[in-house]
Amino acid sequence: MTGNLLQKAQEIHRLTEAELMSLLADAGQEEALARAADQVRAAYVGDGVHLRGLIEFSNICRQNCCYCGLRRDNGALHRYRLTPAAILELAKKARDYGYRTVVLQSGEDSWFTAERLVALLQEIKALGLVITLSIGERSFAEYEALRRAGADRFLLRIETTDQALYERLDPGMSFANRLRCLQDLRQLGYEVGTGCLVGLPGQSLESLARDILFFQRIDADMVGIGPLIPNGDTPLATAAPGNFHLTRRVVSLLRLLLPEANIPATTAMETLQSDARRIILQSGANVVMPNVTEGDYRRWYALYPGKICVKDTPEDCRSCLEAKISSIGRTIARDEGFRRHR
Repeated sequence: MTGNLLQKAQEIHRLTEAELMSLLADAGQEEALARAADQVRAAYVGDGVHLRGLIEFSNICRQNCCYCGLRRDNGALHRYRLTPAAILELAKKARDYGYRTVVLQSGEDSWFTAERLVALLQEIKALGLVITLSIGERSFAEYEALRRAGADRFLLRIETTDQALYERLDPGMSFANRLRCLQDLRQLGYEVGTGCLVGLPGQSLESLARDILFFQRIDADMVGIGPLIPNGDTPLATAAPGNFHLTRRVVSLLRLLLPEANIPATTAMETLQSDARRIILQSGANVVMPNVTEGDYRRWYALYPGKICVKDTPEDCRSCLEAKISSIGRTIARDEGFRRHR
């Protein structure tokens, strides 16, 4: 039965909710699932791994998500905000390291108005870089201004498509507004990225299956999947961590159902298991986001505890990832990494 499902997924890239749940629950078929996903990855997006330089420019956030170390009410966190000039300098360094894309990521920091960001994006765009933003919920007008200023992609993870679970874990936020933001981004012509956490308290296999179908339904261009890693300074301090193997199965199923999508091997996976990014790259992923933020800012961007590479330099991250990618017979992609529609 499982073999038939894998063949179906490989051939037509469609599975029902019940079929997805069956594969999510079947730990014994994890390796076969990963091999199938890797074959689809090779056929649709090739052997190149896209490296995208991550700049974590502010850990200040107006939201209060229960799973996130940047949450507004976390008084234990040392807060910081890079200046636009400092962000531009990191973008220049990212270009010099050979990255074609920079990912500007922050908490929902209200100091960075659309006007301030527009000026910054125009300067970064002049460097010849592709720009991905990951800065949370904004109005249509703000998204439009940022798009016109040069932003190419936007990453806005939904974390769960279970509305009740979403609104319980994201107090003060609206599931409907999150959907509105994703719709606005699509309408404005961004490459739209989203994703979910695996292992949220109260999350079911049914919920995860519906997450995958949601990503397929909106035709997401990028999908980032990570396990819950409980942060001691959040309301989920005592929650069980997400399961590495279940998270891996979610990644593989995403590749089977969204064969063209860009799927990162997320850093959080390596907090649960050493060499996880290499494993996930062999399970359907084709993107890695090495951190180009420098110094203590790496440590202070504390989404979760146990974050790897916080003492490394950007040069260390680049050479480490090159070695991992080479070790599995893959290469570093030289193009800009836009989704290729087939």
